Amino acid sequence: MPETQSMPRWNLDFPFPGLDSREFKEAFKGLQQALQALQTFFDTHRIQKPEHPITTDETIARIFEEALDRLDHLNEELHTVGAYIYAHITTDSHNSLAQARLSEFQKLTVPLQVLGTRFTAWLGALDHDRLRALSAKAREYDLLLREARIEAEHQMSPAEERLAAEFSLVAGSAWGRLHGTYTSQILVPVRLEGKEKRLPMSAVRNLAHHADPEVRRHAYEAELKAWEQHAVPLAAALNGVKGEVLILVQHRGWPSALDEALFRNRISRETLDAMLTAAREYFPVFREYLQAKARALGHDGALPWYDLFAPMGNPGRAWTFDEARRFIVEQFGTYSEKLRRFGERAFAENWIDAEPREGKRGGGFCMRYYREQSRILMNFDPSFNSVRTLAHELGHAYHNLQLSQHPPTKRQTPMTLAETASTFTENLVSDAYLSQVTDPQEKLYLLEASLQHATQIVVDITSRFLFEQAVFERRKQRELTVPEFNDLMLQAQADTYGEALHPEYRHAYAWAVKPHYYSTRGSFYNFPYMFGELFGLGLVAEYRRDPDGFRERYDDLLASTGLYTAEELTARFGFDIRSPDFWRRSLETLARRVWEFRRLLQGA
Repeated sequence: MPETQSMPRWNLDFPFPGLDSREFKEAFKGLQQALQALQTFFDTHRIQKPEHPITTDETIARIFEEALDRLDHLNEELHTVGAYIYAHITTDSHNSLAQARLSEFQKLTVPLQVLGTRFTAWLGALDHDRLRALSAKAREYDLLLREARIEAEHQMSPAEERLAAEFSLVAGSAWGRLHGTYTSQILVPVRLEGKEKRLPMSAVRNLAHHADPEVRRHAYEAELKAWEQHAVPLAAALNGVKGEVLILVQHRGWPSALDEALFRNRISRETLDAMLTAAREYFPVFREYLQAKARALGHDGALPWYDLFAPMGNPGRAWTFDEARRFIVEQFGTYSEKLRRFGERAFAENWIDAEPREGKRGGGFCMRYYREQSRILMNFDPSFNSVRTLAHELGHAYHNLQLSQHPPTKRQTPMTLAETASTFTENLVSDAYLSQVTDPQEKLYLLEASLQHATQIVVDITSRFLFEQAVFERRKQRELTVPEFNDLMLQAQADTYGEALHPEYRHAYAWAVKPHYYSTRGSFYNFPYMFGELFGLGLVAEYRRDPDGFRERYDDLLASTGLYTAEELTARFGFDIRSPDFWRRSLETLARRVWEFRRLLQGA
């Protein structure tokens, strides 16, 4: 591959010289001491669910302010240590020292979670109007107060909440670890180049993008057979996770797991219904795309699952990392000088680990690392898809930069808003390149790749949402069998993909694939991704309509994603996300891409 040796690894020289350094050990010991001091402070001032009504006076206001300062300070230090450990593990899975440090670190998070629960219960019992009158800090943390009131109403007893926190490492999260470990070790027999090979499941799934249709089909059939052979323990894990969520939801008094997920993501049922309504209205457009692709690939109009991700057209030029860097920085500069300087800094200071290598995690992500800095992991290959991924993750880093002006409590961005900046920068770079491409076959390739992604976000995400809804309803009665999980998934795919997806070639085991299903904190992980993508597209459209007005408000919007609900934040930007019309505007952008895709096919 071009310039493999020149691709960067991220800089981990600070804030510690190493995981075994004196500085790291001192920081870890400092965390333990700060946690103990916070525990003592909470006990001294009885910050917990009160047995009797609390009089909210000046003393309580000062306790609130000091408690918040201590929590913010501890969370900041905790994040620094945790991010440093995670940065080592994700780039070297064989690092046994990092694995040991992670286990030690995770033990610290449980007592902090218990203290957070106590603070919420105490805060929810205060007179918030009186507290705001007595404390300027309380007035700055309006969302915290409002959410504490609601969350306190849904807490179990202190003893039950402590038990739930302690069990979290060996119950719900243990099922998630089982899924991750078990599926990563599945070896799938698949026939390639006339020989049978045993490949990891991730490698077999990647063959869905192979240029050879026979390879795609064989990989699909081998994948389904492997899931069938390994489905029993995965079904047990899924039953365990969903059963635990239902127990906690019931004991905390939430009407449903979905209601709890909506609260956690800071959107209303009205907003969710508006988005899903608009998405369903555009299913026929996505089906037109899938059927046009099916015909182009020689099918009768219904696309088999194994060709969903088939490449079309010509991928065009090969990109080196340096070429990707120059192009991204150049396009950032067309938006603003500030974004261009940010991009230059991220590359110059080695925030990015781009080199594929053994022991490094697959995929890509961005995490806040230290103060205003982020770290981006990706596995760069010479395709424009990697350029697009890099632009996407840099958008997350730019979002982190805007949030860095706030303390941790004000930075807590829900998943629904976490994809805002990344979607914007990805489309900024992708649209620029697409406008420069003159070869119809390369344009077809790029356009089809974007529609693949959009179809997953709108159609497939809806199918996964419907599946999870159905699973929760059935799980209230009893555990589900493997065939029942399969039937629910196939029905969800039929309800969304419709006649565009071949009925004999769907993916019954899609529930076994996604790790998000196997987390007690990840219930209904799906709809936030659709929200983030469509909201980001809406922002791109707004930028095209009024560039100067958009620039004036955009950074403030990013900096405020931890301060408001999604409805409140978007209303400040002039959007009403409770109306299907907002989502229709974003979906119309995708519809125009479908029309252009069909036009290119007709001219091919």
